[in-house]
Amino acid sequence: MIFCRFILKGQSIDEWKYGIVRNHQVQSLSPNPFSTYEIGEEEIPFNEIKLCSPVLPTKIVAVGVNYKEHAKEMGHLPPENPLLFLKPPSSVIGPEEIICYPKASSRVDYEAELAVVIKKKTKNILPEAAKDVILGYTCFNDVTARDLQKKDGQWTRAKGFDTFSAIGPWIVTDLEPSELVVESYLNGELKQSGKTNDMIFDVPHIVSFISNIMTLEPGDIISTGTPVGIGPMQPGDMIDIRIEGIGILRNFVE
Repeated sequence: MIFCRFILKGQSIDEWKYGIVRNHQVQSLSPNPFSTYEIGEEEIPFNEIKLCSPVLPTKIVAVGVNYKEHAKEMGHLPPENPLLFLKPPSSVIGPEEIICYPKASSRVDYEAELAVVIKKKTKNILPEAAKDVILGYTCFNDVTARDLQKKDGQWTRAKGFDTFSAIGPWIVTDLEPSELVVESYLNGELKQSGKTNDMIFDVPHIVSFISNIMTLEPGDIISTGTPVGIGPMQPGDMIDIRIEGIGILRNFVE
């Protein structure tokens, strides 16, 4: 199953609906994919809709330094536990939307990541139960003001600017996350390519670890780290995040 959030072209963003993607068409669903829902009969062609971020999370919990090769790239030893940080809901944008380059930064980086979408309220689960609380997976760009990250010594400002959490294009439910190819392309040129089997902590471990710290809510995002190859973007650039089995999340920098 593929879930999305969309508006009809020309509609206000406030008129969004959840939908199911089938054969390059969308059928609306109500109320949402986190509970029992009904599917509308109308099949809407893709050229008549605009995709929004597939969820509106209460929080984004991200994992830093979670790929072995990326840890080497950053000069870090592998952490003993998942290294967590939060990104605010105000940083969320969807496919084809603009990443705004802040005046406070002189280096803004892309980070291609697999994101987990939580299905139901979750607290204190074991890794073997993680599959039961995951709705599905989507692409995530953990945009980072790299110079501010180094300057501050902690990551809130560097990763918390508006537009710094690009999510999409949709949520894929029937996906095994353990050996997926995760890539980024800057203006069509391959920059990152890694596989999720290079993760230091796998998805079930991450979900369990976080749930033992904080309650996860339906629609919350867990971003699972980025492979080797991070680098800067400039105004005018196009950045694509591609994940095997999911698709392409494209955004533009201004």
